Amino acid sequence: MPVVDLGTTPLRELNAALHALSKDTNETHWHVINPQGKHAVAVGLDAPVTVEIQGHVGYYCAGMNQHATVIVSGNAGVGLAENMMSGEVRVRGDASQSAGATGQGGLLVIDGNASARCGISMKGIDIVVKGSIGPMSAFMAQTGNLVVLGDAGEALGDSIYEARLFVRGEVKSLGADCEEKAVTDEDRAVLSGLLERAGADARADEFKLYGSARTLYHFHVDNAGAY
Repeated sequence: MPVVDLGTTPLRELNAALHALSKDTNETHWHVINPQGKHAVAVGLDAPVTVEIQGHVGYYCAGMNQHATVIVSGNAGVGLAENMMSGEVRVRGDASQSAGATGQGGLLVIDGNASARCGISMKGIDIVVKGSIGPMSAFMAQTGNLVVLGDAGEALGDSIYEARLFVRGEVKSLGADCEEKAVTDEDRAVLSGLLERAGADARADEFKLYGSARTLYHFHVDNAGAY
């Protein structure tokens, strides 16, 4: 198992080594120590490897991830797993703003809380937050699922398209064109599967579902104030 100490090894060297891995590499488990809040740790991975990071990371950790599993034993800064394509990213602590933004696939699990704009413009990613999320989360969320075991801040799902938002706790307010939905058997099955994959201690019947009211898909002058 390669061990990389970012206290002595330049971050560029770590990322270059990870980018050079082939999809059939036998170096499948990497251990990163002393990240010291550095930005862009383990970004752009494209191989089925596991990268465990011991400590806090800065902006854009695991951005554009494909195939890899990235585990952060600490907190993460802005833009965690931004534009993630596939694979898994797991954070044992809290995440700052815009976690999972524009994510197109894969699973993001945050054991703690996520700040504002979690899952904005998500395009197929699944996000499970075991704590609470901040305001303007899932803004313009297109597809995918956001699961929140705690509470949600103001303007949840503002201008949402077809993503599903499952919240167990209280929602401070809903954004434009977001409304509570009836939970179907299909919704419940998707939620149960995500809770199991995330290792979340919760039941599907404890959650409410929020989604698009579909009134803002096309411009209408009567809705001008809501755009």
